[in-house]
Amino acid sequence: MSLKTKFWGNTRKPRGIFGIYMVNRMNRGRHEILANWALKDLEIDEKASALDIGCGGGANIARLLDRCDKVCGVDYSSLAVAKSARLNAQAIRDKRCEVVEGNAAALPFDDERFDLVTAFETIYFWPDITTCYRQVRRVLKNGGRFMIVNESDGTDPRYNSWENVIGNMHTYTVEEIESDLKAAGFTSVSVTRNDGRFIRVIAVK
Repeated sequence: MSLKTKFWGNTRKPRGIFGIYMVNRMNRGRHEILANWALKDLEIDEKASALDIGCGGGANIARLLDRCDKVCGVDYSSLAVAKSARLNAQAIRDKRCEVVEGNAAALPFDDERFDLVTAFETIYFWPDITTCYRQVRRVLKNGGRFMIVNESDGTDPRYNSWENVIGNMHTYTVEEIESDLKAAGFTSVSVTRNDGRFIRVIAVK
């Protein structure tokens, strides 16, 4: 395995010294710009409960806590879980936040628990994507929303080339996302784009 592959593989599952750098990086730069764009005009009830899948460095948990009552985060990297918990330590003490280790294919939450589920820059790495989407649908309340936010819309070869560097990665097109969501049982899917290639997909249960 090349050093480049070993380093950038930490975008998928942060671990070790490179992983520490990566989870810190996830809270800044284009990730921050992308998240702020996606959340800016999203209406969220202040009493809502939310889940952020692939919570990384925990910054999006913090953003959601500013907008709603309770937020859970889940990541299959123990390093990311620890970083997210440190960043949101006060909210955890206040019983408004919980961060757990787990994966999108078997979410460790009860049925119909959340009003909103978010996935920022993470579905690229989810195995058996339709199974994962069904898990999201399971933990959503009726009428709840699932928001997917990606930096790439899957049509730019410069972004798609990362699939050759990072193992088990797939950059989805909007058409693929819509098709897979509907196959998982979501009936309403809407897409928003910014001036670049950022995409926000919102599916309703």
